[in-house]
Parts: sequence; structure tokens; C-alpha cells
Amino acid sequence: MLTAQDRAIVKSTVPLLESGGEALITHFYRMMLSEHPEVRSMFNQANQASGDQPRALATGVLMYARHIDQLDQLGDLVARIINKHVALQILPEHYPIVGSCLLRAIEEVLGSDIATPQVLAAWGAAYNQLADILIGAEAAIYDEKAAAPGGWRGGREFTLVSRVQESAEITSFYFRPVDQQAILDCAPGQYIGLKLIIDGEEVRRNYSLSALAQAGHYRISVKREPGGVVSNFLHDRLHVGDTLELFPPAGEFTLAPSDKPLVLISGGVGITPTLPMLEAALATQRPIHFIHCARNGDVHAFRTWVDDLAAQHPQLQRFYCYAEQGAPADHVGLLTEDVLARWLPADRDLDAYFLGPKGFMAAVKRQLKALGVPENQSRYEFFGPAAAL
Repeated sequence: MLTAQDRAIVKSTVPLLESGGEALITHFYRMMLSEHPEVRSMFNQANQASGDQPRALATGVLMYARHIDQLDQLGDLVARIINKHVALQILPEHYPIVGSCLLRAIEEVLGSDIATPQVLAAWGAAYNQLADILIGAEAAIYDEKAAAPGGWRGGREFTLVSRVQESAEITSFYFRPVDQQAILDCAPGQYIGLKLIIDGEEVRRNYSLSALAQAGHYRISVKREPGGVVSNFLHDRLHVGDTLELFPPAGEFTLAPSDKPLVLISGGVGITPTLPMLEAALATQRPIHFIHCARNGDVHAFRTWVDDLAAQHPQLQRFYCYAEQGAPADHVGLLTEDVLARWLPADRDLDAYFLGPKGFMAAVKRQLKALGVPENQSRYEFFGPAAAL
């Protein structure tokens, strides 16, 4: 039970988290991943090495401490965490591991003068409160997905039935269930969890679904990342006929019903979740502006598919921006505010969804705001750990 005194103690640690939270969380991850190999599969080691994961968790812990007595102020942070957990199949038995390692990290990094028994007890109560919230919400989603048509719980075996090279860097992978039964529908913009065994070790990853599930299969489209353990395994070692386990689709960044003009803006492999959004939106009469940015034409995936849709649907306008000279594009160079202004609908009361590298998204967020798009109608998603834009 989290008492008023516990809340006050947790809030008093906010200045410490602001100045040293990342060091604390880095120590926490190092300890947990070395002592508990059973949870390593759920963490992307590249995000650990880059510092993105410790920074994201440090920010989340800081937000939780700041709003410990007003959890509604956390906005969509809790929903984002819950969906990431569901896609990776985080279970109740994983929470005590995280909690014990977090309290040890607080004690070892802050020292006994600051991390007194009262501080540790307060943070223990605060963690248990958050764990109970997450476990309850995740259990409800697991039950819902298991009971839905085509749904399941935990891992389900799928076979790779096709591979298609979409660009010099991106390949699509099509999966059908081994049991030949129906599959769970997915909302446009959701992602799916993969459980892989790579060189004897279990690894889990989330990938955006790059098509609707109407044809009875799931499709992901993966960019080969230099040094990427999973992306290179998929590109080089996963062959048609191979099987692996998939977890049910999850994710809160989905296309919301609306009759406003729709603008989809993507950079690089950020195009993948915009494709099912585009598919779904074309079934309505709303105007659609599809904007994609790539380094060049060689790495631009799905151009022909989008062009064909634009030829069939007058409601769809598409614009391409290439950083480098080469294949024809509507603009060569980076996407600027002036260029974006020309490509947006004249009426800025629109719904915008954008994805891509962090710097790209930060620029697009600023540009949309400057051009008069309402901030609550400007939505984005992170492929990796969430960060401030």
C-alpha cells in the first residue's frame, strides 16, 4: 500500500533522478542482465549499447516519480509501456526480478546516506503499485486477444511462406500459422512480436506490420541494420519454410476513425506502419497526402505499390523527398518547412501521423506545429525506446 508519506519520499528523489537517473538505470540494466539471463531475450542489446534504453527508462522513472500522486498526468506513457510488454509477452513473474534489481541499483548508486531504509521502502511500495497496474492491464489484454476470433495467448508457430526484396535495404517477410487456422486481425499501425533462437539464444523483437491481415498472413518489412543481430538473421538465415513463434499484434499507435484529411509522413523504414494505414484509409473518402523521405531511390521501398494506388484513387496524393540526386523525386534535399507547406492540404485541420529516425521526427513535429496543424492531431511512434522529441 502506497501511503502519503511514501509519495512524499518518492517525490523528494526527483532532483536526484534528474541529475543521475541515467547512471542509476545503466547500473540497473548491467546488474539485471548479468544476473538474470532469463530476461535477456526481451531487451535489445543494441539499444543498451547506444544508451537509448537506459535513457528511455530513466525518463519513465522520473515521470513516474514526478506524478506519483497524479498518475493520470502520465498521459499515454502507461499505454505505450503496456503494449510494448504485451508484444514481448512480459508476464507477472518478470516483475519481481525488475523490482529487486531496481531497489538494489538505487541503494548501490545513491549510497546509504541517501538511499535510507525509508527511501527504499517508499520506492518498493511505488514500484509494487506500478507493477500491479501494469500486470492487471496486461492480463486484460492477454485475455482479450486469446478470446478474439483468430486470437491466441503466448507464442504461436508460424511458417515463413514468402520473402520479397522491397529495396536495397528492406525485405518483406510473410508468415502463415502452422495450424492453418484463422489469425487475429490487426489495427493499422500495430506491431507484432517475434521469438527467435539465434545461435542457441532466445531473442525477442517487435516489428511493425506493413500490411493489413486480410489475406490470412502477417507481413513485416525489415531494414538490414549494420551489426543488427535480428535484422541480419532475418535477411541472411531465415528461409521460406522455416518456422518461428509470433506473439499477437499489439500497439496503441493506430489509425483513428476520422473524416479529416489524412497526412502520412515517413522517413526510411518508418514507412512500414503507414502502409496498412494507407490501405485502411483508402476504403473511406477522406483525402490522403502520403509523404515519404529516403536517402535515394535505391533504398525507397514500396514506391511502385504507392504509385499504383495513387493512379487508382484520386483521393490519394503522394510526394517523395530524396536526400541525394538520382531517381526522380518531388524534392531533392531534406524535408523543410517550406516543402512540407506545399505538400500539406490547405486546410490544416488534419490528422498527421509520422515515423522515422528520431531527428527526422523532431523536425517534422516542429514543422507541423509551425504550419498550424493542431498538436493533438499530430501523432508519432518510436520503433525503439521512446524519447523526447
